[in-house]
Amino acid sequence: MATPVSIEVWNPNGKYRVISTKPMPGTRWIRLLTDQNCRVEICTQKKTILSVEEILTLIGDKCDGVIGQLTEDWGEVLFSALSKAGGKAFSNMAVGYNNVDVNAATKYGVAVGNTPGVLTETTAELAASLSLAASRKIVEADEFMRAGLYDGWLPHLFVGNLLKGQTVGVIGAGRIGSAYARMMIEGFKMNLIYFDLYRATRLEKFVTAYGQFLKSNGEQPVTWKRASSMQEVLREADVISLHPILDKTTYHLINKDSLAIMKKEAILVNCSRGPVIDEVALVEHLKENPMFRVGLDVFEDEPFMKPGLRDMKNAVVVPHIASASKWTREGMATLAALNVLGKIKGYPIWSNPNQVEPFLDENSPPPSACPSIVNAKPLGLTASKL
Repeated sequence: MATPVSIEVWNPNGKYRVISTKPMPGTRWIRLLTDQNCRVEICTQKKTILSVEEILTLIGDKCDGVIGQLTEDWGEVLFSALSKAGGKAFSNMAVGYNNVDVNAATKYGVAVGNTPGVLTETTAELAASLSLAASRKIVEADEFMRAGLYDGWLPHLFVGNLLKGQTVGVIGAGRIGSAYARMMIEGFKMNLIYFDLYRATRLEKFVTAYGQFLKSNGEQPVTWKRASSMQEVLREADVISLHPILDKTTYHLINKDSLAIMKKEAILVNCSRGPVIDEVALVEHLKENPMFRVGLDVFEDEPFMKPGLRDMKNAVVVPHIASASKWTREGMATLAALNVLGKIKGYPIWSNPNQVEPFLDENSPPPSACPSIVNAKPLGLTASKL
């Protein structure tokens, strides 16, 4: 017999049953669903990650759609159960969907939603924060103060690196990578070297224009360079931020060999996907190179860190909070809910999932469309003409 799972219910007499496997920030997402005749059930189980069995219990015999989390294993078992319960929609409250077997979802006719377009600036800001924290040893200094160890100014106390005039390296110059680059260039007047399979034309134009502005004001202009390889970025940059997708070509992109060609006092930042870095090799590199620093928001085996990483003073580690601004998290909840609602109501797919402002405007009704369905094409779903 299935173990009961605690829930909170909104609009109990609603026609459509929508499950959220976690409480999510804000209340607009709930209101958008209940206003469209949805019964919303929010799992309130005091557990960080729900098991497949617990989610099966939530789905039950009748379920029209589910909003889930990237920590959950959405594969054949869950999509089969959702389909049998009459469900046609699932949305991750995340831009990534490595936890989702999209082929299995498609097999059972379930649309899979995600939430791009709302995380760009927030994620870039955290990458910039980690860069600054690592370069100026802010976390170590904070711990030092709290421990009551400060007894006066010293010339060598927590001496870090000046960012101004240094070179920032970006691997993966898409929306987030480019936003991060602009912050570092404009904020700290850093030069840019980037590697991407596609040319980041808008970013290049920005750096060129900013360089001309600095020069016209009698300052040293900033420069940009598109590297011919990732290794070129690793060799030349003082601060390197990783923003690639995760696939078989980027798994352990940063490993023992790639770490070896970086500068001894370089800073490495990762707010993309944990497995992009070989964490065992990273721990060894941090041990052998105490001036090398790293800022990590994601980890290879989340929620765990590889042995030794937590003890590294030259590592700044935070618990996957790149999207954790109030506006972004509430926006993600809204987009996930509207993906599910749109499929239930038979709405078309929004034409550009990265332009989601119309869905987030609280002063007007959202468009009658699903913001982002990743398997729309194999399911034969039509794009919106709006």
